[in-house]
Amino acid sequence: MSNFGFTDLRLVEAYRVAAEEARSGVKADAVLQQARDFSSVAEAVADCHLVIGTTALGPRDVEMPCKSLIDAAKQMRRSKGRVALLFGSEKFGLSNDDMSHCHLLTRIPTRLEHRAMNLGQAVAVTLYELIRSGAEPLADKPVVEAAAGSNERIGELLIEALTLSGYAKQAGGVSQERKIRQLIRRMGLSEKDAMAVQGMLRQMLWKLRG
Repeated sequence: MSNFGFTDLRLVEAYRVAAEEARSGVKADAVLQQARDFSSVAEAVADCHLVIGTTALGPRDVEMPCKSLIDAAKQMRRSKGRVALLFGSEKFGLSNDDMSHCHLLTRIPTRLEHRAMNLGQAVAVTLYELIRSGAEPLADKPVVEAAAGSNERIGELLIEALTLSGYAKQAGGVSQERKIRQLIRRMGLSEKDAMAVQGMLRQMLWKLRG
């Protein structure tokens, strides 16, 4: 991260022993000392407007949209809001639940016979592509996307509304939550629209509860 000028490192349920040992990295101590710890992916990306997950799997192996690294880098640079790049553990990668917090996925074009990469190498290649594409001209800046936290609140309100209305038999099902979370992200709401939708859902819930 330090090599390519990125400093905002967020760790989710980090293994503290390894994290503390890594703080001695040559000239990278500033990034690690400023790193923030979170108990969940939802909390870590709550203020982000575009969340892109990384995977070693190809487009046919995942259900979410999966863009090439070049195209994903262009989209990240076009985003007017805060962007998060989500990397999974080196051993297991991202879980389905982790991916449900992402707007889309991207992968490094490794050969099919050897898809997986060392985590540090994967981060370096991805960040290099991100700054390399900075030399390309940009299109007009789009409207600020809704932050992940805003989308998460919409999902919580929607699940409650679906349960109270009888559409959903019970709230809290992991599979149901993932589907709703992904549905909301596919809508591509702006922050302003997300606030409006939350207001609508709160009014509906007030009526349903009464």
